[in-house]
Amino acid sequence: MKPLTFMLIAGDPSGDLAAADLVRALRERFGPFSPRFIGAGGPALQAVGVELAYELTGHSVIGLEILKRLAFFRRVFNGLLSLAEAETPDVIVGVDYAGFNLRFAEALRRKLHRRSGPFQNWKPRVVQYISPQVWASRPGRAQRLARSHDLLLTILPFESAWFAQRVPQLRVEFVGHPLVDRHRHSARPSAQDPESGPCLVLLPGSRVSELSRHLPVVAAAAVQVRRESGIRLLLVLPEERLRPMTQALLAPFPEIEVQIGQLSTALLSATVALASTGTVTLECAWFGVPTVALYKTWSLTYHVGKRIITVRHLAMPNLLAGETVLPEFVQDDANPSHLASATLALLRDTPRRLAIRRRLLELAQSLGQPGTSQRAADAIARVLSQSDRSP
Repeated sequence: MKPLTFMLIAGDPSGDLAAADLVRALRERFGPFSPRFIGAGGPALQAVGVELAYELTGHSVIGLEILKRLAFFRRVFNGLLSLAEAETPDVIVGVDYAGFNLRFAEALRRKLHRRSGPFQNWKPRVVQYISPQVWASRPGRAQRLARSHDLLLTILPFESAWFAQRVPQLRVEFVGHPLVDRHRHSARPSAQDPESGPCLVLLPGSRVSELSRHLPVVAAAAVQVRRESGIRLLLVLPEERLRPMTQALLAPFPEIEVQIGQLSTALLSATVALASTGTVTLECAWFGVPTVALYKTWSLTYHVGKRIITVRHLAMPNLLAGETVLPEFVQDDANPSHLASATLALLRDTPRRLAIRRRLLELAQSLGQPGTSQRAADAIARVLSQSDRSP
């Protein structure tokens, strides 16, 4: 008898971690049936025993930077379609990585439609875990999701209502944010500054492309802050593979310590942080760390993005709050002078810093309760138990 088979596709480091947590939860949920896991991802998925056809997280890109790697991604895309046809998984789960995974789901549906007939009994459930940010740009993609997916699992509290209003036919479940489980055993911070000495934590990103753009300006800003305040500087990287590149970029900045992993420990001791605008700003919020957020991208991506993005903020805590809680600087404004000035302003204004800290801790409570991966696994199990959906 063919084992229950899950295919997962995770293309960036944060998605790889969330996918690995989901695999653990699915094993627990379907344990007696010994599920098989295949797909594409990174070291976290490999560590939990997923049979990876492709390593993707080392090739993660943002926006139109994909044009530089188009041949590679086309080869992976077609290879994963062939893998799905050969292995006929019961469930295909796209984890984050929205541009790739939405197109993959649509291509799979077209393939299934062409193969439909009395002898075609492969009808996989298609799930997207972590919603594309269609509420920020190109809302028409919500209709595409509704046509190609059986289930959308969201991690931000406002997303379910947004989709219910626009595509009520799409099954959407809010399961909470994966970072809640990731840090569930960490000590919860108070609304006061940490008792350890002042520390500026630097979080320039988890992708090679992000580091190459962000780290030079973040390092220059941090050293300027240290000159004026004497603060300790700590750079946290998510993976060892990023160390050689980082050491080369930090050669002119020996004042900056480098740490691999243990982000929660670093944020518990952080007075302030300098961070890219992505998921890591929510981790800063979880630990109540006042943060100066930045984002720089390929020039073409930036100019196209300006025309299609409809939200006022990029930093996730600002999006959740609907206001500017964290100062954020984008593209040309994300320069060492602006970043250093904003960081020093936080360090010198204790009442403002503590007010931001309290607001961030409040926002963190909206991210859900522990058990995100288990809720996601339960939702997938419910979709599996339903009668077959025609492709």
